[in-house]
Amino acid sequence: MKIAVLPGDGIGPEIVAQAVRVLERLRADGLAIEMEHAPIGGAGYDASGDPLPDATLALAQAADAVLLGAVGGPQYDTLDRPLRPERGLLRIRKALNLFANLRPALLYPELAGASTLKPEVVSGLDIMIVRELTGDIYFGQPRGIHVNEQGEREGFNTMRYSESEIRRIGHVAFQIAQKRNKKLCSVDKANVLECTEFWKEIMIDVAKAYPDVELSHMYVDNAAMQLVRAPKQFDVIVTGNIFGDILSDEASMLTGSIGMLPSASLDQANKGLYEPCHGSAPDIAGRNIANPLATILSVAMMLRYTFGLEDAALRVEHAVKRVLAQGYRTADIAEAGMEKVSTSGMGDAVLAAM
Repeated sequence: MKIAVLPGDGIGPEIVAQAVRVLERLRADGLAIEMEHAPIGGAGYDASGDPLPDATLALAQAADAVLLGAVGGPQYDTLDRPLRPERGLLRIRKALNLFANLRPALLYPELAGASTLKPEVVSGLDIMIVRELTGDIYFGQPRGIHVNEQGEREGFNTMRYSESEIRRIGHVAFQIAQKRNKKLCSVDKANVLECTEFWKEIMIDVAKAYPDVELSHMYVDNAAMQLVRAPKQFDVIVTGNIFGDILSDEASMLTGSIGMLPSASLDQANKGLYEPCHGSAPDIAGRNIANPLATILSVAMMLRYTFGLEDAALRVEHAVKRVLAQGYRTADIAEAGMEKVSTSGMGDAVLAAM
């Protein structure tokens, strides 16, 4: 199993280091794992003047899976847009054709008190958001900033989806729903945007191949409200790139900390890029206080979705549950009476639980 390890910026190297320790433990226990590191994002720019260096992309393309930390930092905000760290992330997703982003929002019982919502609202929460990742307004053309016919500057982007793009993400979402509670909610803005009216039409057609799955539809503004009002009504949510970006961050905070949530971005052969949902958090970088659990849980998703190793995935997930039950907490999920640990201390606890 060849894994490209891209630590990135900010807290990325710290949290990835703990996930790598988990992979090394699995390798010591018999899994055939090879890892090679490379820079991306701001680190890529610092190394070679490009947020996605050619060598990094080549490594990622040759690997079976990619483990990514996070990219970005204020020191890069003044760079020309193509050179900013986030452009490297968008480019690697496009180059690897990672069209399906899976973001679970799972509330561990031990962390019910860490959520800003009442425990009875979020207790038992287990949602999977399936976000289309390579289309929509983030990639649609034309785009830019120009002077219009009236002589005024304006910015413009294009929301665009082809039928094949919608169908392939629809099949992924329906298949995931089949393995869960057989409920799929497609989120759109079909009352205003023709692009998402078309999305809804295609989702209804794809549903014919999955008669065992109950398909519902919800406008994105209502979905944002319902995630806060009654989140447990959802099982699997499928939506486009920009709506999925926003809703998955909202859903992540229902669980108490975005530092707990992994993600997977897959191509049609289940090759994947695995990363925590949170950003590079430059304000706490280098202080050994970031929560590595989302990155460690991303390793579990890698084992499950790319390598088909369910037992190994469960071993990692059960170790995380065990350390939470034992009362270990990083700063972002700290509660009175619990043992506050560092980034590396949490890694130690997970390895001990394994």
